[in-house]
Amino acid sequence: MSKVYIFLAEGFEEVEALMTVDIVRRAGISMEMVSVTEEKRVTSSHGIVLEADSLYEEINPAEADMLVLPGGMPGTRNLAAHKELVEQLKAFHRTGKKLAAICAAPSVLGAHGILEGKKATCYPGFEKELIGAEVVKEPCVVDGNVITARGLGAAVEFGLAIVEQLLGAEKAAKIKEQIQFL
Repeated sequence: MSKVYIFLAEGFEEVEALMTVDIVRRAGISMEMVSVTEEKRVTSSHGIVLEADSLYEEINPAEADMLVLPGGMPGTRNLAAHKELVEQLKAFHRTGKKLAAICAAPSVLGAHGILEGKKATCYPGFEKELIGAEVVKEPCVVDGNVITARGLGAAVEFGLAIVEQLLGAEKAAKIKEQIQFL
């Protein structure tokens, strides 16, 4: 079974995170919400408190098939400040393992050369932070081992892209039909 970690920092965008978790779990993929704070309870950018499944220190990110970053502010900046997470993102990039980021979070990948030579998208205003990428204005972009999406409005497509990358187009189509994403 595929294993995915989605990382939550103070100020994350709750719908981007939860929509992604919902879709990926519907597909039967093990997706664990991981707090990069010192507590499992993490407050979103809109003041909604969510309890993560684990703390960063309790997991081994290298065991995952994919690492996922939700956007939101200041959540994106807080993810970027987590040194151990950034090292894991770079390690995944070096070995060709899968990464996904939505909204402002692709900027974390861009800051570390992970988007170099790839097509990528992000929330408007963060394009300059996608260093080395060919920036496109599409809701969701898959280029090799990296998935990026523009924001909350693309969260369903983002989740479906993760499912497709891990389980194939047929499974993603089944989930799309199941949730009535027409």
